Amino acid sequence: MQFDAVRVDGDEGRRLAFLMEVIAGGEPGPVVVEANGRRAVYFLVPAGSTVGRSWPEGVITLNAAAGRIGCVPIPALAGRTWPLVWHFPPTAPGRFVHALLLPNAAWALLG
Repeated sequence: MQFDAVRVDGDEGRRLAFLMEVIAGGEPGPVVVEANGRRAVYFLVPAGSTVGRSWPEGVITLNAAAGRIGCVPIPALAGRTWPLVWHFPPTAPGRFVHALLLPNAAWALLG
């Protein structure tokens, strides 16, 4: 499976995940959270959807664009994979965080 990811660290990432949950009616798509370190929140979006898009300060895009290397930690669907957990697990093949709603929510919250 291929995807891009949008990373927002700390409390801002958690607030963005909550906002996306509200906007999406409770199921925003797959979101991974990290329990330690920078406490990153990763929003998984369709492959190629972060390239060429404007993002507010504090947002890091991880994609396969030319000259970019990205690593996205993914927890197991079942079992313990601390410090990573699914804040919102994937619900269906090909289901991602909405690639147009996420940047708009990020700008509203962080911009």
